[in-house]
Amino acid sequence: MQGPREDLPGIRDSAFRWQTPARRHTLWERLSPPQLLVGSFAAMILMGTLGLKLLPGLYTGPGLGWLDALFTATSAVCVTGLIVVDTATYFTTAGQAFLLLLIQLGGLGIITFTTLIILALGRRLSLRHRHLSAGGSEVSRHVDVRRLTRSIVLFTLTLEAGGAVALYTLWGARLGWGSAAWHAVFQSVSAFCNAGFSTFSGSLEGFSGQPATLLIIAALIVLGGAGFLVLEELKQRRGAQRRHERFPLSLHARLVLAATALLLAGGTLGYLLFEWRVTLAGMPALDRVVNAFFMSTTARTAGFNTVDYAAVSDSTAFFTILLMVIGGSPGSTAGGLKTTTFALIGMLAWARVRGRVDVHAWGRSVPPETLSRAIGLVTVGIGALTLGIFILATTELSVFAHAASVHGQFLAHMFEGVSAFNTVGLSLGATPHLSTGGRWMTILLMFVGRVGPLAFAAAITRSARRDGPRVRFGYEDVIVG
Repeated sequence: MQGPREDLPGIRDSAFRWQTPARRHTLWERLSPPQLLVGSFAAMILMGTLGLKLLPGLYTGPGLGWLDALFTATSAVCVTGLIVVDTATYFTTAGQAFLLLLIQLGGLGIITFTTLIILALGRRLSLRHRHLSAGGSEVSRHVDVRRLTRSIVLFTLTLEAGGAVALYTLWGARLGWGSAAWHAVFQSVSAFCNAGFSTFSGSLEGFSGQPATLLIIAALIVLGGAGFLVLEELKQRRGAQRRHERFPLSLHARLVLAATALLLAGGTLGYLLFEWRVTLAGMPALDRVVNAFFMSTTARTAGFNTVDYAAVSDSTAFFTILLMVIGGSPGSTAGGLKTTTFALIGMLAWARVRGRVDVHAWGRSVPPETLSRAIGLVTVGIGALTLGIFILATTELSVFAHAASVHGQFLAHMFEGVSAFNTVGLSLGATPHLSTGGRWMTILLMFVGRVGPLAFAAAITRSARRDGPRVRFGYEDVIVG
């Protein structure tokens, strides 16, 4: 007697116990990986909203309304940092701890936590789950999915703990050794997760004259925004060097490190140029440089601020928008369209200018499919962002008049929309004044920006049938340019 045919619909191994083709198995099996990713973040936002509304002892006064609770939960889970109320004064310590939990879950990703639970139970990871949890580990042959998943939590807890200890040492005498502990832990987790939430009113403006504090938080932001795959590669490379073994970094890691260094240096110079006699005026030379470096670091996704962005020049505001769009690196806690995406677009443009077809760096050529994905991501991302800014500007046409007198209404709308979509959290002061429609639009921008525009589009559209006819029509050229 022959066993069950593996290619028949509805037949699975005995572990799943599904034997009838009429059933479509579990919800887990019916959903595509993008739908699972989008759904996991949506579920966490829903849980966060319910927690902010129903849990007792979270507020120092009246609780948030449903829309503001949804806005705050979305901002925390999507590690954005835009706030409609002051985190430092509106929430109790318990409320701040609940926000920190949402930030941590959102920063690491729900899929990562699910992977850890499965590994802890001793179960094998399916190919479907590997696709969700790998985070691009296929670009490096040195990295194993299981090792990477464990390293994500190890890196996170170690770096957050180290940052908290360093900040506690600096702040203990100034803030009191008791209260400094909570402030240090909250700021360290928020910085590594690139969230931008702070337990200080005015974010970090009170620490603009403390270079050591700013450098520690900037280091946490950079490490959190570099990507766990890069951190794992650097860790393995260091181990190989101790053993006197050769360990070449992947092209992905090289691009991330090069692009990050270039953006940090260029951003620092830009802020020094635009703000030397504006918000940085009156500071000692060292503090100006450190603050400019911090602004360059936080603008791409973190959202902390040491200066009042409502007082910066228009050039600085637009320069910040450009950095926010680029964002951090893939597989990290950061948002944006990612450093490697823009690096590949720039390399492609340079290759075309030189009349070359292939794009290569460090002796390696980039696959055409990867370049197509980069172009598609930028096209879809910029399109979604443009639509969001247009809707936000339309809904807030009269509401923003009092909040945008310095920069003009459109710049304030554009800044707010870009900050939300790229999960940065910086604002020209317009967030608390958003109308109901503006808050809904900002919530959607934060959510789509966190899960990724391509993943969001794939999750809400029906996939093409794999068993349908695959036809490619004949080529016909089109004039471009």
